[in-house]
Amino acid sequence: MHRPDGPLTQDHASCRDQGDLTPTPAVVIEAVRQIAAGGHAPALAAGLQGGIARHAARHVTGTGQKPLLAVLATGGTIASSRGADGAARPRLGAGDLLALLPPMAVELRPREVLAKDSASLTLSDMQRISDAVAAELADPRIAGIVALHGTDAMEETALLVQLQHAPRKPVVFTGAQFASDHPRSDGGRNLADAVRAALRPAAGPGVTLAFGGRMFPAWGLYKFTSDAPDAFRRVAEEGATVTRPLPAPVGGFRVDIVATHPGSDGLHLEASLAAGARGIVISALGSGNATAELVAAIARAKAQGVVVVVSSRVPEGLLSPIYGGGGGGHDMRRAGAIHARLLRPGQARILLAAMLANRCTEAEIARAFESAPQTV
Repeated sequence: MHRPDGPLTQDHASCRDQGDLTPTPAVVIEAVRQIAAGGHAPALAAGLQGGIARHAARHVTGTGQKPLLAVLATGGTIASSRGADGAARPRLGAGDLLALLPPMAVELRPREVLAKDSASLTLSDMQRISDAVAAELADPRIAGIVALHGTDAMEETALLVQLQHAPRKPVVFTGAQFASDHPRSDGGRNLADAVRAALRPAAGPGVTLAFGGRMFPAWGLYKFTSDAPDAFRRVAEEGATVTRPLPAPVGGFRVDIVATHPGSDGLHLEASLAAGARGIVISALGSGNATAELVAAIARAKAQGVVVVVSSRVPEGLLSPIYGGGGGGHDMRRAGAIHARLLRPGQARILLAAMLANRCTEAEIARAFESAPQTV
């Protein structure tokens, strides 16, 4: 069994039972590859089906003395394999993925929530995932939850779950950088790490990410690489500014991200206003800077009652609205924008949507984005 580096190395079963017929990851991957390609692999398919059934019989009932975890499948690379056209798409369910796990002292209850690439998730989709987490949290038999999710938007959905529920049980998100039939497939290892983390949460309750042998809290998380298994980092080692739950659903809100570039104007922000956005996040330059034209557009948004938050395309470090010159962060703040101190555009959009849905005042929103931790 492949063991990760770092704190997630202690297993709950030291070796595979010699009589265990659960298919190995290689067998699962080959069966999935051949089936997806339209080929016929009866022996592999039969072995896969039988192995999954035996694995499920061991791990989904919740009637024994072992702790019970819910495993929510939402799609993403971890559930994907390549078809005949060469494109990877979500094809595997939670039960298929559980067959990749080694024997562990836990019972697992799989649940299918979605089967989508996370790049296509809407706020309504993220709300559906959050609602599924809430349903499992309400079950007193459930000791923790593992959510399988695509990496493109994992930090957004993870933050939404934390904001809406502030869970007192461990909720661990994980996924994969490489599809299930890729030679470097990492989904099985990440899933095993997430199960261990949910059983022995080092940081206590709340939403975390187990990925690439590392553990992270949801706040301030971002994906920093597209082609390495260790894919996530934090903007800064700082706690959350919002600790009370914001439970209202976000599915009915349009909150856009507007990207800037040197010399950009207000066209894209104006388009978001015309589309009915209730909130807008600016992905600005540097510590939160743009142009005089965008500052003027921010002032128009403010006059229409639309909340504008300024973040940055720079991945790490705290942001300060110190620059003037007509288009700096200082000028945008004077025009009515809120300056995000830490959160980058993806998570800033989620926090803004959650606070708008919960009818927070603009002053409360400003404190959540601009203040140091533990002030809301």
